[in-house]
Amino acid sequence: MPSSPIDVLSRYLERVSLTDPAFDLPTLAEVLDAVPDPRHRRGRRYRLGPLLALSLLAVLSGATSPAKITRFIAGYDPGLRTQLGLPATIRPAASTLGRLLARLDGDAFDATTCAYLAALTTCHPPETTTQTTTTARTPLLGLAVDGKTLRGSRTSDGVTHLPAAVRHDTQTVLAQRQVQAKSNEIPTFTPLLSSLNLANIVITADALHTQAEHARQIVAAGGHFLFIVKANQPTLHRRLKALPWREAVLNDRTNERGHGRREIRRMKICTTRPGLPFPHAAQAIQVKRRRTDLKPARPPSSRSMSLPACHRAASPMPSSQR
Repeated sequence: MPSSPIDVLSRYLERVSLTDPAFDLPTLAEVLDAVPDPRHRRGRRYRLGPLLALSLLAVLSGATSPAKITRFIAGYDPGLRTQLGLPATIRPAASTLGRLLARLDGDAFDATTCAYLAALTTCHPPETTTQTTTTARTPLLGLAVDGKTLRGSRTSDGVTHLPAAVRHDTQTVLAQRQVQAKSNEIPTFTPLLSSLNLANIVITADALHTQAEHARQIVAAGGHFLFIVKANQPTLHRRLKALPWREAVLNDRTNERGHGRREIRRMKICTTRPGLPFPHAAQAIQVKRRRTDLKPARPPSSRSMSLPACHRAASPMPSSQR
């Protein structure tokens, strides 16, 4: 079952070295200064980095429009604005700020903020206290690749879809890109991971990214992969299904309750056979789920129960019974 947001946030904060976000706000402003400025040189009254840093704080505080963002910026403490290198009485226009944010390079902004978030967290997973062998193995770090639709981004051309690479342990976004219109996530997989060091990294993704080229890219970069195979690849699915799963040992079994259901998972691991039509595949994992709905069945409403009776009363009587 998915973890609660409180548990996820607690695990993330355990690896964050900052104690006061406002204390490191000038550093964030300097980092965001690296984003390409789309404004003309003569039209730059304020630095781009402080504007983006304050706009980011405004959005995190609940601002959903340029007008609300400007009100948040105008309401900040004058000392904080001075610390960021802005005038104490700054009053940006909502229309000007809206045009600036609309012209901003989204991929460059994502790359900058993801690098900043990655710097805030530790680069290594927690160390284990027990070792079964004399030579310690390098721990692996999980990285999930998935895409989500950006809320409130629907236009006449469609919606904005953002594939991202997220750490399993801290839920930190290390890379993110925007899917082009009338496309899907597959072409963005390679550029999404090209800027990351994949050594000792396990890439997990859904069945959409179970592509041979993706596997070759990850292994060539020194990483590992764990992909899902479904019926959309019939040949590979049939070959995996033919493995000797009956003779395989049951490696794990979980029985969990939550969200009104009970779910039992059984997992087996089997070594793949030579000639599997997928590059660098070494092992196959079979996961079987059995889900039971624990919610009581809702009784039919009184209106739905009376409809058949009304229908019978309105039907004409046969002539033999008149």
